[in-house]
Amino acid sequence: MREYLLTLCITAAVTYLLTGPVRKFAIVAGAMPEIRARDVHREPTPRLGGIAMFFGLCAGLLVADHLTSLNWVFEKSNEPRALLSGAALIWLIGVLDDKFEIDALIKLGGQMIAAGVMVMQGLTILWLPIPGVGNVALTQWQGTLLTVALVVITINAVNFVDGLDGLAAGMVCIATVAFFLYAYRVWVSYGIEAAAPATLFASILMGMCLGFLPHNMHPARVFMGDSGSMLIGLVLAAGAISITGQVDPDVMNLFSGSERATVHQMVPVYIPLLMPLTIIAVPAADLVLAIVRRTWRGQSPFAADRGHLHHRLLEIGHSHSRAVLIMYFWSALIAFGALAYSVNSASMWIVLGVVFLSAVGLVLLLLPRFTPRVPVWAQRFVPPRYRRRRAAAEAEAGLAAAEAAGEGGCDEPGTDERAPVPAGVSGVNGATAIGTRGRFLDRS
Repeated sequence: MREYLLTLCITAAVTYLLTGPVRKFAIVAGAMPEIRARDVHREPTPRLGGIAMFFGLCAGLLVADHLTSLNWVFEKSNEPRALLSGAALIWLIGVLDDKFEIDALIKLGGQMIAAGVMVMQGLTILWLPIPGVGNVALTQWQGTLLTVALVVITINAVNFVDGLDGLAAGMVCIATVAFFLYAYRVWVSYGIEAAAPATLFASILMGMCLGFLPHNMHPARVFMGDSGSMLIGLVLAAGAISITGQVDPDVMNLFSGSERATVHQMVPVYIPLLMPLTIIAVPAADLVLAIVRRTWRGQSPFAADRGHLHHRLLEIGHSHSRAVLIMYFWSALIAFGALAYSVNSASMWIVLGVVFLSAVGLVLLLLPRFTPRVPVWAQRFVPPRYRRRRAAAEAEAGLAAAEAAGEGGCDEPGTDERAPVPAGVSGVNGATAIGTRGRFLDRS
């Protein structure tokens, strides 16, 4: 565990220290595109944050290669080299897109080529544990197609949620923590050395995200761009492919005891098939909804719009920071819920806990829709947003009384007095990062 923590810290430190110089380089290079209609930030912000994340990845692999306890991973497996090759290619494509805005089909082709490079070097799915059937070996073409599809879906899913400050890096980091704990348990508890590369990839990915987040939290000083979002998506997919298609479930020796006990013990066998899906559950849902929405409107699936999940959270009234935290909550609930169920699938408390937290998440999600009527004596104890309606009513009543008394000099020339605008209603430090809430159209 200490070696993985050291690798994580080195990766995070290199990423954090290089993000500042990379930001200055992006400004000089002109990688600050104009604000588009779907953007929520109000000032041009430099991209190319993926450059620092890529060098953090290289530093993490280099440190792990020189550690005695992790050096054998590079000697017995070619997966770290496959990851580095695919990451370098996808990172280069992302850098070009951040600077020159290349076509979406070209990016898709580059993603498939990067996945093919990893497959050629041995990072591919060899078999799948299928419930009710058992361990099914895949042919070379089946494994290649499934690997490429998983890589492309994961990359685009992470890229789709990269719409708010700190959203993509935070969600991937939270999900990777759960994935790291699962992979480490498979390696240590069951003694399966094939799970060590996935554990290493997860620790490096956590370091990349943690090192970049301080620069990317709202208000962000630099964006990771496609060079960063596609990179962390590829690393996430590589870890999922490594532990799903390389670890043989038969070596866990779980087929013992009664039939009911065997069913519960077989859960860790099927979790490698489900854990990658839980990691990208929220981004994948956003991806599917975006494709269906754009196709239904007769648009291209790659056409940009403002219909993503984080955009909808802003539309219903959540602030920028609250929308990000809600997405964090759901990502953690799904990933750690699957992790807890893999540890003890026979416990009903885990299911009840997940259901309860889901209900809490729904309440938080719909909170802006409800504005409770606070009693007069409790006005001073609630946030200001619940007192605005009462204050506005009192102001209107006072203005009407003043006009009735003949003191409202609105009809007299030269006495045009306007009520001061409350601070914090709009602007960069206002309720949202995109101005007043009325800027969005009512979908109904």
